[in-house]
Amino acid sequence: MTQPLLDARALTKRYPVGGGKRGAMLHAVDAVDLTIAPGECVGLVGESGCGKSTLVRLLARLIDPTSGNIFLDGADTTAVSQARFVTMPDRARIQVVFQDPSESLNPSFRVFDSIADPLKRLLGVRDRDKLAAQVHRAAELVGLPRELIERYPHQLSGGQRARVGIARAIVVEPSLLILDEPTSALDVSVQAIILRLLADLQARLGMSYLFVSHDLNVVRLLCSRIVVMYLGRVVEVAPTEELFTAPRHPYTRALIASIPDPARRGEARPRLDGSPRSPIDPDPNTCRFYGRCPTGTDRCATAMPELLRFGEGHFAACHFA
Repeated sequence: MTQPLLDARALTKRYPVGGGKRGAMLHAVDAVDLTIAPGECVGLVGESGCGKSTLVRLLARLIDPTSGNIFLDGADTTAVSQARFVTMPDRARIQVVFQDPSESLNPSFRVFDSIADPLKRLLGVRDRDKLAAQVHRAAELVGLPRELIERYPHQLSGGQRARVGIARAIVVEPSLLILDEPTSALDVSVQAIILRLLADLQARLGMSYLFVSHDLNVVRLLCSRIVVMYLGRVVEVAPTEELFTAPRHPYTRALIASIPDPARRGEARPRLDGSPRSPIDPDPNTCRFYGRCPTGTDRCATAMPELLRFGEGHFAACHFA
């Protein structure tokens, strides 16, 4: 097999809650394994609070994990601290497109400076002509008109700001682009344009994508494989079409059933009763989905299901998968 571009193993992030080191711990990400191959587009889905954004920050080395490892082309990026990693050449190889371009762009920077900033910080480019050439190339790749280069973010539309956020991320030619719900703040018509742009960029530049979204329809359009998270843990991984046609975890089935579809109007759909379990010091022997799961039994309360293989590239963490 080809060596993964990114390989996260038993990645865990916990935060102390009200009481210091000996107090309770919030398990934001719990023993997650995730691989992304060169040129692959992987989707990451789950409801709000499941740990998607924390996992993004871990993989991008914006925060340090509590435990676990992240390998980039076989090199352990967690062998050094986050503060040390940002000074290393590999920092430029993982870039993030954030959820809201209005919040992630510096309002005092013109578009040119926003796109040029990663070149200066990560690649040490200082020559003005070289900066201009690379900035204009990135702007051209994302379809940003040259006349907008000297404007400020507040002078741009939402779609234009989204293009600036993408240009800023790709200008350093990363190997992996992490897209954290990049279209959720946009109008539906603009979302479609940005999604087409992202698909075109991947085909042209050969980058790997980790596309994070709560919208399964969006992920289905772009991704060849999908990872489903629930309360900090991965509950299912499968090739995209297989996940939609033969989901094995009850949470995945409920997510798919919740997708609006006029063709299923009037049909009974799986419902999830109750509320998610608390992520604060969860019982390690209890399935995180226990209590909401329509097929849960007493066994689920006393034995955490492992992520097991059920076919080529298909894994699920359920006793009844």
